[in-house]
Amino acid sequence: MDGTEERNWGPFGRPLFEDPSTRNLSRVGVVDIGSNSVRMVVFDGAARSPAYFYNEKIMCGLGTGIAESGRLHPEGRIRALKAIKRFQLLAAGMKLPPLTAVATAAVRDAEDGPDFREEVLRETGLTMHVIDGLEEARLSAQGVLLGWPDANGLMCDIGGSSMELAVIQNGEVGKRVTSGLGPLKLAGIKGGKKALKAHIDETLARLAEEVGTGHERLFLVGGSWRAIARLDMHRRNYPLTVLHEYRMSPSALASTLKWIGKVDLEEVRAHTGTSSSRMSLVPTAAEVLKRLTRTFRPKEIAVSSYGIREGMLYEQMPDRLRARDPLIEACRFAEQKDARMPGFGKSLYAFIRPLVATDPAPRRRIVKAACLLHDVTWRAHPDYRHEVCFDNATRANLGGLTHSERVFLGLSLLHRYKNSRDDSPFEDLFGLLTEKEIARAEVVGKAMRFGAMFAVDEPHKKAELLYRPKKHELHLTIKPDAAGLYGEVAEARFQSLCQALGAEPMVRIKDF
Repeated sequence: MDGTEERNWGPFGRPLFEDPSTRNLSRVGVVDIGSNSVRMVVFDGAARSPAYFYNEKIMCGLGTGIAESGRLHPEGRIRALKAIKRFQLLAAGMKLPPLTAVATAAVRDAEDGPDFREEVLRETGLTMHVIDGLEEARLSAQGVLLGWPDANGLMCDIGGSSMELAVIQNGEVGKRVTSGLGPLKLAGIKGGKKALKAHIDETLARLAEEVGTGHERLFLVGGSWRAIARLDMHRRNYPLTVLHEYRMSPSALASTLKWIGKVDLEEVRAHTGTSSSRMSLVPTAAEVLKRLTRTFRPKEIAVSSYGIREGMLYEQMPDRLRARDPLIEACRFAEQKDARMPGFGKSLYAFIRPLVATDPAPRRRIVKAACLLHDVTWRAHPDYRHEVCFDNATRANLGGLTHSERVFLGLSLLHRYKNSRDDSPFEDLFGLLTEKEIARAEVVGKAMRFGAMFAVDEPHKKAELLYRPKKHELHLTIKPDAAGLYGEVAEARFQSLCQALGAEPMVRIKDF
């Protein structure tokens, strides 16, 4: 697939990636009509790592009571229609192309689902694409691949009325299954807790036969899973409250699920920013997750903020775009949009690369991202630029980045603007790194700090670094016509870099 041939463009009905370089994504709006919530997301920015230009969610509860009545919840239906009307008006105000609406379990299962679909079309002109469970699983798994291009494991997407599983292997979506294990659907199970647990176990046993067990990682998609992850963060007093790529061990998660059964959820709700309607689903979702992890025995559980909406974008991406690194693409876009001298990050990386040449490839990737981002917050007040850099890197919407990598990236950028990290308001986050990683981030930051001020264009063509760790020497060779660039401030910053490395500074003027 090269993105240009004639094909069925799915719910969008049009190609989204028409730019010849496929670097940027034209603004596009998606409405996700779920069993519990109705959400509009407007994507923009880097094509491989789209930003959320607009994101609004209404907890409508369309699937409430559907197990007993077989119909959409009357009040939820009214609220959902009002929300969709609002979204249409907002889209018109943003001058978006026509919105794309996708509906999942509640609308597809309810006997009045077709009637609601017709009402939405009549009242708003919006065509609602109702997808089946297997398609929902595929799109959600593709959403995971948007953030983790090399993901391997089992994706589990929980909605209000259904739960889908999909195997992800080497960048491809494999076997998929769907079930009725959504909290709203399970509310209709008769016979109390014992019957509920038996029903969940029986269903999970059937799903396990289909997709197998013992997957390396379980990727969690869906609002109820995210609510549980927030509770896990709260219980552990975890310092970085970014849900995407948040990871839990099976034993740690088991402790949290046990804790959920004992704690006053309404009391802790305020500390996690979770709505009361979402929190009301947590006990049932926690029971499902407890039995899910027991059945499938993953070695690690990871939270994905990307799901069906992002999967719809991934669906249209040409292969050459899918192959790109979402982190680097997002950083390139940020540099192009916000840096004083777009393109300088590549030259800066070429200059400091000798210092990280022997680092593992994943580390060099983060250093490259830091070089691209080193100047994007230059408009911040100079006294706080180092803090803005750190906060931006650790909390930005970036895919393909673990939490420890976020902190390494942020700390490198902090040292790009400030020598010391003493008395930093982010000190609790530094604990996500080892002492060795902290020291390495300081070196990277001070290397950028020196390189970025030594020359404002192409420092790698004016000077060359050579690091000899066994001799504890850092050599700086400056071309004769660039010797005047090595002034007092440049010398002080080079000395600071050498001190961080524990190396003797060796400076000479010579062609190379």
